[in-house]
Amino acid sequence: MKEPVALWHAEHDDFRRLLALLQREVAAFQSGEHPNYELMHEIVEYLVHFPDRLHHPREDAAFRALLKHDAALGTAIAKLEQEHRVLAHAGQRLLGLIEEIQSDAVVARTEVESAAATYLVYYSLHLGREEEDILPAAERLLTPAEWSRIAATVPHDHDPLFGDHAGERFRELRRQISRQA
Repeated sequence: MKEPVALWHAEHDDFRRLLALLQREVAAFQSGEHPNYELMHEIVEYLVHFPDRLHHPREDAAFRALLKHDAALGTAIAKLEQEHRVLAHAGQRLLGLIEEIQSDAVVARTEVESAAATYLVYYSLHLGREEEDILPAAERLLTPAEWSRIAATVPHDHDPLFGDHAGERFRELRRQISRQA
């Protein structure tokens, strides 16, 4: 298993790659081209479900452990926890709009552009804040025993896209990521 902070960084890098792919498709949408809605759906579905099920709960547990070491991190952590909730909501909204488009519903272009921009910008800023404000503190302050307790707080599940046991569900998305690299 990767060292916990390295895993945290690696997952953030994976999320950034997905956000870049999503941005590419959103740009196609904005320019009047026909984006790959299936790919957009897979990206947002992954970003909504995997981080909310495994990544964010692990972060939230790390946040609680960090507060025991340094109460001054409280404001930054509270903001990040709020952002987790906003990202979940914004992701569900964007996912719903993509699903409406896929089912041939008429959806206002401005609504999709606004939802996508909100999600992309907010997610990118959130990742940057965690990388700058929290990961260095976590690396410096948390003990191996605390990291073990943090790991035990989340379900033992695998990453369906980037993990060693990636299944067929995100096969096309993995191909696009390989192409991008």
